[in-house]
Amino acid sequence: MRGMKFAAGLSALLVVLLCAPGSGLAASIKGKVVFVGPVPAQKKIDVTIDQYVCGTEKDAGDLLLSPQKELRNAVVWLENPPAGTVAQSQTANIEMDQQGCMFIPRVVVVPAGGTIDFLNSDRLLHNIHATPKLNVSFNRTQPKSRTIPVTFAKPEIVRINCDLHSWMVGWVVVAAHPYYAITGADGQFGFDNLPPGQYKLQVWHERLGVAHASVTVGDQQPGRVTIEMKSP
Repeated sequence: MRGMKFAAGLSALLVVLLCAPGSGLAASIKGKVVFVGPVPAQKKIDVTIDQYVCGTEKDAGDLLLSPQKELRNAVVWLENPPAGTVAQSQTANIEMDQQGCMFIPRVVVVPAGGTIDFLNSDRLLHNIHATPKLNVSFNRTQPKSRTIPVTFAKPEIVRINCDLHSWMVGWVVVAAHPYYAITGADGQFGFDNLPPGQYKLQVWHERLGVAHASVTVGDQQPGRVTIEMKSP
């Protein structure tokens, strides 16, 4: 009986310790990326080929802002991830489709060593073409409904083009660790399961370039940060 009481008491103590502030990876970062300054005119691209699928005009799609100037498709990551952070393994399929002669989604994140499935939902021929510095270059024609898997071994940001439709641009961000995020329509991002401390953030956007920020997080409240980007 005494042994059972001791075991129960030890279990309760472990629960208390695990739930106590500062006892684990309980900290988090909550942030937002916003555009500052006058909003440039949205670029329009005339479409002169394959109009039966592509239409006659496209938005450039390289600067997507909410009415509050919250920035979409910015990629945020920790420059100093927690000590002992290991490279993330891919746990789910990651896809980039071609719909209406646009890459959907425009920006994806894949862990180093992971694979992107490139799709073509359009009823015409596309091609996917990339010349990265650290990963293997590729240039593949892609008819409708064919899936082309491409593996990205090393961290870098890779631009994807369709040579047949020159306005088509997509981006693959190959992540060095799990702490990468893409902002949504509200410009927000977040990182969880962090030890308390000070973190350096880097932000990349295809049109606005790079920005940096830092935030200190404790074990009681999330670190909050608003990162401003402007036209170069």
